Amino acid sequence: MARKGILTSALTPPTPTDNTSSEKPRLMPRGAVGALQSTLTKLQENAVQDIDVSLIDNAGVEDRLGIDDAAQTQLIESIKEYGQQVPVLLRPHPTAQGRYEIVYGRRRLMALRALGLPVKAMVRHLDDQALVMAQGQENNARQDLSFIEKASFAAQLQAAGYDRQTIAAALSVDMPMISRFLKVGTAFSIDFLRQIGSAPSIGRDRWLRLADLLKSLPDKPERLARLFLKDSFAALPSDERFEMVLAAMEAETSEDAPSSDAKPKADAIAKPQKRQLTGRDGKPLADLKSTPRGVTLTIPSSSSDGFDTWFATHAEELLQDLHGRWKKQATED
Repeated sequence: MARKGILTSALTPPTPTDNTSSEKPRLMPRGAVGALQSTLTKLQENAVQDIDVSLIDNAGVEDRLGIDDAAQTQLIESIKEYGQQVPVLLRPHPTAQGRYEIVYGRRRLMALRALGLPVKAMVRHLDDQALVMAQGQENNARQDLSFIEKASFAAQLQAAGYDRQTIAAALSVDMPMISRFLKVGTAFSIDFLRQIGSAPSIGRDRWLRLADLLKSLPDKPERLARLFLKDSFAALPSDERFEMVLAAMEAETSEDAPSSDAKPKADAIAKPQKRQLTGRDGKPLADLKSTPRGVTLTIPSSSSDGFDTWFATHAEELLQDLHGRWKKQATED
């Protein structure tokens, strides 16, 4: 109330009196009024508000290539039990009065919509450039965005007219890294990338390989279209969808360049082999995936009781021991 009084007195003209003194009324300097208004605005922007989820629209650039259903279910259960712990960031809708646009926190917003709960949010007045900068900085702080999601984010910003310096600032990376992101991100349409998803284990070189194959076979999309429409394809994890698309394109290439030792088409698109490893008590310990390119061992943190952390600490000596045993056995054989 004290602040309101100060502001009101500073902005209200003085009331005329019978006093004939030549002394002019003393008003608060404009700089002080501006500073006070700025402080009030900042306090309001940092305040957390409960806002009806039906009043919130999407905005900015698409940063996630699909949502992990299991992870989203886990988030819903967490919010259901403990409530929303971290607020999302909104801005007032630029054209629809009384509505808002999401800047970041889309997964939390989806979870709250599913639960029928209002969202706890901070509301800030951001122009379009400030919006993508805030979204990019939030993305950079998250560890779960894959290479292709960051590359696609950079490509969408470039398509929207932002220069490379702005894109680099939004993602907090240097210019050479932006060039790498854009080389991959601009090679694929957003619709194509949505079909594959985030592919968290697939890096830049593999995406470049796929981009080169698509360039060399621009007139043969039928096979991929058939692949995308299969329920069995959509049900696969994102990494495996990438592997299947890459194998399909490599098979098309081998068909265009016949060779006496070319592999059969069925072998070229074979699914990666997966099996579960168990402990002596029969309980699951890890998942092992074998592909033509290598072997991946995954120890789930959620059920390992700390074994994943211990394994990561001792991985080098364990691998050296296993490699030594393999080498000895190979020599004896």
